[in-house]
Amino acid sequence: MLLVVSGDVRQQNFNESGAAIMERQTARRTPSSVTQMPEFPPACVNLAKDLTARCRARALQLTDDEILSITQDLESVIENLCDYIGRVPTSALGSNAYTDGAVKALSVRGFLEDDMLTNAVNSMPNRKYFHDSNMPRLVEFLQGMYHESDEFGGHLFSSLPEVSEYIEPLYDALFCPLTNQVMTDPVLTESGVTYERRAIEEHFERFADSSENVICPVTKMPLQSKTLMNNASLKSVIAEWTMRNEAMRIRIARTALSLSSTEAMVLEAIHELKSLAKLRGKNREQMHKIGVTRLLARLLDNHNVQIRHSALELLCFLVEDEEGKDIIGKTKAIARTIKLLSTNGTDERHAAISFLLELSKSQLLLEDIGSTAGSILILTTMRINDSDDPIAAQKAGEVLKNLEKCSKNIKYMAESGYLEPLQSHLVEGSEEMQMEMVGYLAELIQEQELTIDINGSTSGVLIKMVHSCNTVARKAALDVLVQLSSHRPNSKTLVEAGVVPVMVEELFIRKVDDEPLSYKAMAAAVLANVVESGIDPDTTVVNKEGHVLTSKYSIYNFVHMLKCFMPDELNLSIIRVLLALTAHAKPLAAVVSVVRENHRGHSIVELMSSWTEALGVASTRLLITLSAHMGHTIAERLCKTQGQPRRLVRSIVRAGRAAITERHAAAVTLLSRLPYRNVSLNLALVQEGAVPAILRGIEEMGSGAARMTTSRHAAPYMEGLVGTLVRLTATLYNPDVLKAAMDHDFASVLTALLAGAAGSGEVQRLAAVGLENLSYHSIKLSRPPPPPEDEPRPKKMTILKRLKDARVHNHSSSKNPPLNVCPVHRGVCTPATTFCLLEAGAVEGLLACLENDDARVVDAALGALCTLVDDRVDVEKAVVALAGQGAARRVLAALRQHRGNSLWHRCFSVVEKLLVHGDDVCVREVTGDRMLPTALVSAFHRGDANAKQAAESILRRLHKMPDYSATYMSVEF
Repeated sequence: MLLVVSGDVRQQNFNESGAAIMERQTARRTPSSVTQMPEFPPACVNLAKDLTARCRARALQLTDDEILSITQDLESVIENLCDYIGRVPTSALGSNAYTDGAVKALSVRGFLEDDMLTNAVNSMPNRKYFHDSNMPRLVEFLQGMYHESDEFGGHLFSSLPEVSEYIEPLYDALFCPLTNQVMTDPVLTESGVTYERRAIEEHFERFADSSENVICPVTKMPLQSKTLMNNASLKSVIAEWTMRNEAMRIRIARTALSLSSTEAMVLEAIHELKSLAKLRGKNREQMHKIGVTRLLARLLDNHNVQIRHSALELLCFLVEDEEGKDIIGKTKAIARTIKLLSTNGTDERHAAISFLLELSKSQLLLEDIGSTAGSILILTTMRINDSDDPIAAQKAGEVLKNLEKCSKNIKYMAESGYLEPLQSHLVEGSEEMQMEMVGYLAELIQEQELTIDINGSTSGVLIKMVHSCNTVARKAALDVLVQLSSHRPNSKTLVEAGVVPVMVEELFIRKVDDEPLSYKAMAAAVLANVVESGIDPDTTVVNKEGHVLTSKYSIYNFVHMLKCFMPDELNLSIIRVLLALTAHAKPLAAVVSVVRENHRGHSIVELMSSWTEALGVASTRLLITLSAHMGHTIAERLCKTQGQPRRLVRSIVRAGRAAITERHAAAVTLLSRLPYRNVSLNLALVQEGAVPAILRGIEEMGSGAARMTTSRHAAPYMEGLVGTLVRLTATLYNPDVLKAAMDHDFASVLTALLAGAAGSGEVQRLAAVGLENLSYHSIKLSRPPPPPEDEPRPKKMTILKRLKDARVHNHSSSKNPPLNVCPVHRGVCTPATTFCLLEAGAVEGLLACLENDDARVVDAALGALCTLVDDRVDVEKAVVALAGQGAARRVLAALRQHRGNSLWHRCFSVVEKLLVHGDDVCVREVTGDRMLPTALVSAFHRGDANAKQAAESILRRLHKMPDYSATYMSVEF
């Protein structure tokens, strides 16, 4: 092996040593005639072929003696071949290829090592070597491969440099007599002795302050002159020997790495290579050529931490040149190094980041580093967490800075959350770079839905690109702005950068031939995102004339752009802008005014039926917002828009069959918010079959259908259904609506909703309002009982006639059950035909609602109860019915808990009826309440006219105020 690794150092020296060895080998064996040399190898080859053929032919039949004989013959053939090669003259070894072949042949059986090792050891000077160590040595392993013992001629190898000196021996002339080390700058003194310049100059300095003559350290002769002469020839010899020695040491260490027999061997080899790599660049070039760099890359997967750490440190030196970086790029070293960045060992992590920093200086490796899985993410994490490891964080930042030179790496950094490089290149880069960065930004935002915080400079560049004549640049910039503006913290930055005037100009003014409307849609989307973010529209300027977002100029243009033939995306964004503006009082009034004046309500109503669900929902929500201010106008336009009431009813039906969506909830909410007394809309709903659909939806919600009740839109959908049903009770004077209410027994349905499981506070309020509307018509619908008919005088009948009459009487009795006369309405009442609250059993539910925490629910329940004590009914009977169910206690409890003019008025109305028409028990219960006087006084002081009048009436009956209606007699004195 020692011969193999040293064969390529220098051809001439090898040939000389090879010739000397061959001469000694020739002396050991019987010489042969030179004339026989051409025939000798073929004969050996033929004999070897014959022996192997015998083995193959009789492999299973050979005896032990025959096998031993064949083995001995083969050994003889090999020895003869070696003899032949050994007799080849030195002049025949003209090429390294031939030399290597010869040496390998001589090394097959170990016939050369004894002579060579003995010769080298005997010529080795007894010198102090470069380094020593107590750990197991590679050379001991190499000795064990070729020798039974660890000793050659009484010498032991303790380090790799000694092995190289063993092969490339040192001479005494190379050593300085003073330092006993190989000289680097040899100089001659007057005595003819060569020294190291630094050593002899230090020797001369000892005699500087002395009158004694300078003495030569070796000859002990006085020197007349201190002049030193360069020993150029010896310096050249030393330099040549140093190069050969270092080359030999590199090859020996490379062999040790390839063997990797023990960890100690590998560590010593790396240490040796590291010291050589530091000396000069040629050594690094040599390491590249013989494969040291590739071997070190493999060691990065070694399980030993010290080996990985040492390999990384050596690789840092080897990749300082481009050749080393190129070699590393063809290995898996980058991926292995990235893996080592996450190690817990600080030294190893620092070595890994240092190696990666050196690699990142090569333009060819930038993309490879960035595309390695996890590389950018790990580096950005190290850079951000600088408190954990400041050194690693600093170097990670330098690596990332180098990686920015490759544009793809900037995208990878943005994907890992490190956006500064992308934004800086977007601002400072060339036009081509800006286009590329915008493309990356748009791609990242769309694919990963990143939320990016941008700065003012980036915003300015993007807004400037919107003004560009480059269609591609405009589209890319608008795409990015749409996504960036959707992140609310960016809105303020965009507004300050001037995005609103630019987007308004894109919408209202700018027209580019052959440019699709999608550009306007994107501009509108940016504007909608900005307005929805919560900026102050009253101060946001939209043009140079000073108009703001809430001015009539802006709102008029927004509303005017709403057209059914425009793209859905554009209409949706404009409606979003209007919805955001209607959240403020001033723009809301402007929107209502513009929609009324320009009859744009038709467009909004038509957009409700858009196939794009988001557009349909947004249009419906805008109409819901405007319904409180122009509800009758919207209702009339709904009725005049062909097929719109039918589509609304169908949306309710579809909701009953599938999961509830926002569109279904918005549709019924709109119907419940429009003015209840709009007969045209109510009649249209009845004619389109809305009542059965509503009742079916309420029933399904009450039954707890999983797909419906679990939806987040279930509550508004249920409230919308009940509200739409209640709106019909406001127009019972219409015969068609009244018939629908009777046919479907509205009173029973609403009574069930008061305490239904699917009901909420709003549902209970709406049910109470509906019952109030129904109960108001009960006195009109209740008919007096029929007068008793005079019975005729019985005639004399036969038995058959009597039986026939009995059957007829029984049949008629089953068809016409006894009629119940309502004591309150003084007539025949049923829940379905007269909507009587007593017959429907609604009183208990209404009284239970008085205990609700929501004052609106309590107020609605009191409104329904007040219809039972109206002056048109039998109040005494109504008070008896109410008192029997504890009405006094519950009404007084509600009066304690809640305040409000409407609630005061209704509570006091019921209380007054209880005082006037109630029995003694009821009166004592009312007058015994301690909070009643306080509530009366409070209402009298702070209530409106109705509340004050009701409180005054009770106070008068309690004798707390004078009765101004009493008649006084004048008495004259």
